[in-house]
Amino acid sequence: MITTGTARRRGPAGGRAHGLRPAARSRRHAVVCLATGVLAVGLAAAGCSSGSSSPSASGSSASVSAASLSKVTLHVGDQAGTGAEAVLTAAGLINKLPFKVAWSDFTSGPPMLQAMSGGSVDIGGVGDAPPVFAAAGGDKIAIVGARTASPLAAALVVPKNSPITSVAGLKGKKIAVAEGSSANYHILALLKKAGLSVKDVQLEYLQPAEALAAFTSGHVDAWDVWSPYIEEAVASDHGRILATGSGLGNVYSFEVASRAALADPEKAAAIKDYLKLLNEAYLWTDSHQQAWASDWAKATGLSDSIMAQATKDDLTTPVPINSAVVASEQSISNAFTSAGLIPGHVDFADYSDSAFNSAVGESS
Repeated sequence: MITTGTARRRGPAGGRAHGLRPAARSRRHAVVCLATGVLAVGLAAAGCSSGSSSPSASGSSASVSAASLSKVTLHVGDQAGTGAEAVLTAAGLINKLPFKVAWSDFTSGPPMLQAMSGGSVDIGGVGDAPPVFAAAGGDKIAIVGARTASPLAAALVVPKNSPITSVAGLKGKKIAVAEGSSANYHILALLKKAGLSVKDVQLEYLQPAEALAAFTSGHVDAWDVWSPYIEEAVASDHGRILATGSGLGNVYSFEVASRAALADPEKAAAIKDYLKLLNEAYLWTDSHQQAWASDWAKATGLSDSIMAQATKDDLTTPVPINSAVVASEQSISNAFTSAGLIPGHVDFADYSDSAFNSAVGESS
């Protein structure tokens, strides 16, 4: 019998992003030891053939006993109260994970994947761009879970009283963005649509807390970011949305795992269970928006009204990793290569693993 504990460590990139109050910080440090009691887990490759499959996930030897699974500690990267732990807790599913979880907070996806490359994170949720940057750097990772992301959950904001009324008006201006994040691709796509390139603006690479400070103090002319920072900037009367992700094509977010974790049969089994319950939790948020907004507000320390809007803007649905998902990531990778922001060409199919697609069907 595994007892429930409370301890949590920060990711190496530092503490939580701006907007999370000290009270929210202090109550959420964790290594969460969760109750056991599940049947043996077998990992079988799903019918979808796009992407590669890790040997441990797709092989017949992947069956792991409940007793063995209960001894596993899965190291999960999380994003400052806005990610997996908050969603699982709100949906009432966190105590159903049949293994221990060591949670680590990160300010955005790129530092999380850096920690994954260093061996301290097994799996974590990120936007569309971080896996591309990790792949370009040669990191041994793979996307193992996917969700559609709302185009309203990405936005370029300018100060409320800014004279800038279009993306084209940002030529020569300073734009804050987290390097390698989903916002990094969002601004790249917006600039291209407006007939500009990254050479026509000054990108200031800042994590969200630093970016908000620069934005509110007038040190940058615009800020490209994601929910709930968008809603916070607008609600605080500092920001005005200049453009969202609407009209820029399909948007996805991902669960990314290290190849080392996928090669370990017990951790691969834990990842399968984790993805199944996480997908179930995200489906719960879509059908219980008011309850999720309230719980999300508690997790972030932001107001109920801000999180109610963020919940509407950030609807997401689990989907299998198929050829369309891989093609979308490939186009993002190609865009970063063309812009000179990553070195060389990345064949993203080599960084995709469809062996866990059954977790989508089981949570539907």
